[in-house]
Amino acid sequence: MTDFIAESDRSVLERNGLADFDSLWAVQLEAVDEPNVERGGWSSVFRLELDGAAFYLKRQSNHLTRSLAHPFGQPTFAREFRNIRRYARLGVPALQAAFFGQRKVGSEQRAVLLTRALDGWTDLDALLSRWSVLGEKQQQAVISATGELARTLHRAGQMHGCFYPKHVFLREQDDDWQACLIDLEKTRPLLWGQRDRIKDLEPLVRRAGCIGDDGVRWLLSSYLDDDLLLEAWLRRLNRRRKDKEARG
Repeated sequence: MTDFIAESDRSVLERNGLADFDSLWAVQLEAVDEPNVERGGWSSVFRLELDGAAFYLKRQSNHLTRSLAHPFGQPTFAREFRNIRRYARLGVPALQAAFFGQRKVGSEQRAVLLTRALDGWTDLDALLSRWSVLGEKQQQAVISATGELARTLHRAGQMHGCFYPKHVFLREQDDDWQACLIDLEKTRPLLWGQRDRIKDLEPLVRRAGCIGDDGVRWLLSSYLDDDLLLEAWLRRLNRRRKDKEARG
């Protein structure tokens, strides 16, 4: 079975004897959180540091997702890896894969996904938690970077499907802010135009209440790049947000 290894990471993995599925499956590390035991199997995440490079190693067994293409199930990491590669091809900023492989071992379907750690980046959720201490210029720059990220995503014909503040990572570089996405498992093509785009944006806005109405307008202005459309989009976004809040 052919495994994926990013050429930029091959040498560091080879130097440390971790350039193959079995080695990454066997390496002893401490999990960063409790294993996910949904879907009839388990999935765990570990931090791996090698020669000054940092990665997140994810391993799973029988943690499957089913679809028309895979009615008997496939590892959720297989779907996430495909989406990582799709984002890279489409030019959508996102986490980067260093290694991916999967194996059938007896009754187990195992998968390994190694991604580069986003050290030096901060998730939007953390920035929102200290929103009031950020200067107005920083607030606007963070919102603009987030709106531009969403615009790039949707112009590429993709819907993230889990566009929450904790899945948007940002960093300040040379007086500018960059943004990228993680957790791509639920990504799918945009099928219903504006309806899907609103559906993708609404969870972010609902969870970012501290930015206020002006912040939402700034987000949409950065996203739309056409202020003539802003009011109509704002009405649809607020209508969906109120519907979601009413349903709890």
